[in-house]
Amino acid sequence: MGAAMESELRPVDFEKIRRLIYEKCGINLHEGKKELVKARLGKRLREGNFRSFAHYYNYVVTEEGADELVRMIDSISTNLTYFFREDSHFQKLAAILPNLLAASGNKGTPRLRVWSAACSTGEEPYSIAIKIRETMEGRSDDVKILATDVSTSVLKTAESGIYNAEKMKNIPAGLVRKYFQSGVGKWEGHFRVKNSIRERVQFKRFNLMQPPPQGVKFDVIFCRNVMIYFDKQTQTAVVNGLCDSLAAGGYLFVGHSESLTGLNHRLKYIEPSVYRK
Repeated sequence: MGAAMESELRPVDFEKIRRLIYEKCGINLHEGKKELVKARLGKRLREGNFRSFAHYYNYVVTEEGADELVRMIDSISTNLTYFFREDSHFQKLAAILPNLLAASGNKGTPRLRVWSAACSTGEEPYSIAIKIRETMEGRSDDVKILATDVSTSVLKTAESGIYNAEKMKNIPAGLVRKYFQSGVGKWEGHFRVKNSIRERVQFKRFNLMQPPPQGVKFDVIFCRNVMIYFDKQTQTAVVNGLCDSLAAGGYLFVGHSESLTGLNHRLKYIEPSVYRK
C-alpha cells in the first residue's frame, strides 16, 4: 500500500512542492521537472517512511519538519560541477587579478576577497584559490574566499576537500601534484586538496533569497549556472543583491548559458558572462 502511494506524484502535490521550493530558494520548477522531483523526493519518502507526497509536504511545512525541509532543498538543488568548469572564466580571473590586487591599497600584502555564491561540492572555490595562487607565483597575499550553497549535503563534501579520480580529469597533472594529496589504502584513487588551498576557503550555508552577507565587499563574485533555475523577477533580485556585495570596480561572473539581458541592474557588461560594478 505504502509503495503504491509513494509512486504517485499528483498534480496538486507537485504544485504545492513547486511553490514551496520557489518560495524558499527561488528555483522555478516547471512542469517538465515533475519527474525529477518525483525521483529525488521519492527517495526521501522511502527513507522517512512517508505515506505519500502529500504526507511529506504536510510534514516539511511544520516546525518539526524544518530539518527535512533542508534535506528536500538539498535533494532538488544538487547540480553538476567540476574543477575549472568554463575555463575561460579562470583565464579572465588571472588577467584581472593584477589590477584588483594593485587597487586593494595594501602594498605590502595585496588583499583580495572572493565569493563563490553557488559553490556546490567545492570544485569552483578550490579552482579559484588555485588559479590565484598560480597567478601570484608564490608572493605573499591576503586572499579569502567565501563559498556558499543552499545545500548542506554538498557543503559537507566541499569542506572535506576529497574527490575521486574522475573529478580530477580536467586538472593538469602538474597542478594535481602541487595542490592535492593522493590517497592511500582505502582512499586510493582519491585526492584531497592541500591545506595551503583549503585554508583560504570558508564554507557556509547561504540561500540566495536572503539578504547578502554584511560587513564585507567582494572584489570578485562567481554566481554561475544557478540563475537559469530562477524566473526574471528572482534573477533581478539576486543580481542586485550580488551587486550590493561587490566593491566598486568588482567583477561578477555568471554561467556561459546565462545573461543579465532584460534585467534591471547596475552592472557594466564587459564580455559574455562577465560584468563589472
